Amino acid sequence: MSYAHRLDGEPRIKLDDFDPDEHAGLKREHAEKKTAELIEELVELQELLYAARRQSMLIILQGRDTSGKDGTIRHVTGPLNSQSCSVTSFKVPTEEELAHDFLWRIHTNTPRAGEIKIFNRSHYEDVLVARVHKLVPKEVWRSRYEHINAFERLLVDSSTIVLKFYLHISKDEQKERLLEREKDATKSWKLSVSDWKEREYWYDYTAAYEDALNECSSKRRPWYIVPANKKWFRNLAVAEALRDALTPFREKWLEELEEAGREKRKVIEEYRLSRLQS
Repeated sequence: MSYAHRLDGEPRIKLDDFDPDEHAGLKREHAEKKTAELIEELVELQELLYAARRQSMLIILQGRDTSGKDGTIRHVTGPLNSQSCSVTSFKVPTEEELAHDFLWRIHTNTPRAGEIKIFNRSHYEDVLVARVHKLVPKEVWRSRYEHINAFERLLVDSSTIVLKFYLHISKDEQKERLLEREKDATKSWKLSVSDWKEREYWYDYTAAYEDALNECSSKRRPWYIVPANKKWFRNLAVAEALRDALTPFREKWLEELEEAGREKRKVIEEYRLSRLQS
């Protein structure tokens, strides 16, 4: 079974139809064991992806404050080889970025062939924050869905595997996590009054996320709704989706790499023979 809910564009969804506390009846210990096994597979698949250099992967993490974007990066993709896996975090646009179209800063950070790139927040902020806080008129943010779809189609057509994850937490869970941060000295650096202020826009963000999920999902560029109240289940769901997205390429990568190895051995053998005869 799939632990994350994959959205391929139909039918339209409402976030209230998905339980953020879902855990598929698993116990934490069992889920963490399965996650560790999936990550082992991911490490192997990443090595093949990097060696074959036929595809790249873009992982987009979106979610409300405290939904676990940093934790997902640390626990799921942290064990991957940093030589070909990196993270870009998108903050408030700089003056330079604002002087360009909203996708300019995004496109320059997409992965090269053989690489995995993780976006901690992304171009979707321009149809979320920009919409909720009325930073641009409605006609501007609404037209961005079409631009986003065209941009992501370009990436997919250029052999980038695009996976988008919405980490789904409840309002009560978010409140508990914010209060925990205040008590935990090791996490106090994350504290911000804006996190509490943003809660006042909870339902506005719900509507904005629902539109983004519905308008920008397709079979080649899916969104995944990840139940994230339980951090261990969130990690399992994301790890499984990543493994499943890479696995179909495994045999082809192996075939190509084995053929490349044969060609290299042939060149080496020919060189050795020429040296023996000289």
